[in-house]
Amino acid sequence: MAGDNPAITLYRLQACPYCERVVRVLQELDLPYESRFVEPMHSDRNAVKRISGKRTVPAIIDENTGVTMSESANIVEYLQKTYGDGGAA
Repeated sequence: MAGDNPAITLYRLQACPYCERVVRVLQELDLPYESRFVEPMHSDRNAVKRISGKRTVPAIIDENTGVTMSESANIVEYLQKTYGDGGAA
């Protein structure tokens, strides 16, 4: 068991509209998650590159399913399919 640690980790930037879109969906689905804020300089985002293979944010790791992905549209679709009602909101 992971204890109190949320299964979903979101790698994000401050004031990033794509990141905020993912945050909104996480909140709508009432999913606990941990935010990890990354370096603003694209070339410094090695932590994100290690987990997703890219330096782009947002990126998530879902320990429940073993899924790691980036790109906000893909993440939103994944969250709605996995935890929502298939996106019929």
